[in-house]
Amino acid sequence: MYSHLMDSSSDRPLLRIGELSRRLGVSDHVLRAWESRYGLLQPVRSPGGFRLYSAADEARIRRMQAYLAEGLSAAEAARAALDGGPGTPPRQPAGPAAGSDPFAGLRRALDAFDEPAAQAVLDRLMAELSLPAVLRDVILPYLADLGQRWQAGTASVAAEHFASNLIRGRLAGLARGWGSGHGPRALLACPPGELHDIPLMIFGIVLHRNGWRIGYLGASTPVEELARAAATSHADLVVLAATVPGVLEPLQPELTSLARHVPLALAGAGATPELASATGARLMTGDPVTEAEQTRWPR
Repeated sequence: MYSHLMDSSSDRPLLRIGELSRRLGVSDHVLRAWESRYGLLQPVRSPGGFRLYSAADEARIRRMQAYLAEGLSAAEAARAALDGGPGTPPRQPAGPAAGSDPFAGLRRALDAFDEPAAQAVLDRLMAELSLPAVLRDVILPYLADLGQRWQAGTASVAAEHFASNLIRGRLAGLARGWGSGHGPRALLACPPGELHDIPLMIFGIVLHRNGWRIGYLGASTPVEELARAAATSHADLVVLAATVPGVLEPLQPELTSLARHVPLALAGAGATPELASATGARLMTGDPVTEAEQTRWPR
């Protein structure tokens, strides 16, 4: 669509941020953070007002990735990438497996059962990126990677428990006071048998930062208890999240009844379009951060 817009320094077409993200393996959220914090990207505007990025922008990001893979902080890597200048050949990173992905340092620390190192990585990320970017682009991808490794037998139960408990503790600190405020109230829970509640915690943290008050019931909550809590707290929205397929279907009658009294949303791999339609619930299909950012008060 924009192939007629060229980078005059290299005669290469200018790119939208989505295409740049795909080429580099870095999410658009992280690219925008690097642009705003470090001036690493220097876009031009298309006639329609879209930001467009050049080959020089791509080269700077590749240098940034290489420096990150060598262990530099994001701020140090950005300074080094900018100092390289447009004529400096970028040192190519070996790819995500070699550590250019945003959660590589966190993975190394947690795999080594090194709590201080993992906390230091999280401290640095929180200082350098926005909270939604850390949650969406580091924590959630790390958890997905950990789950895949656990299922494949390459991550031990001990490693999974250590990492999950450390991350849950960090999130609990971010969740402190999330029931306060004057906005609408959301009640969050997982159904009986569902123990993986970290994505739901992430959803609640971001939702609170968008003005909501959070009531958190957490893992393995009976639906009848959830319904009573919703009535007692005068919830404006109930979100039920399940990662295990099939765990929600037996609860269809209770969920249908709950949805008649309060707006209900279903989230996670255990929620299906068919079940949402049958119960009158809203289906959340995006990642927890994006869904929280897009959730509006159902008046």
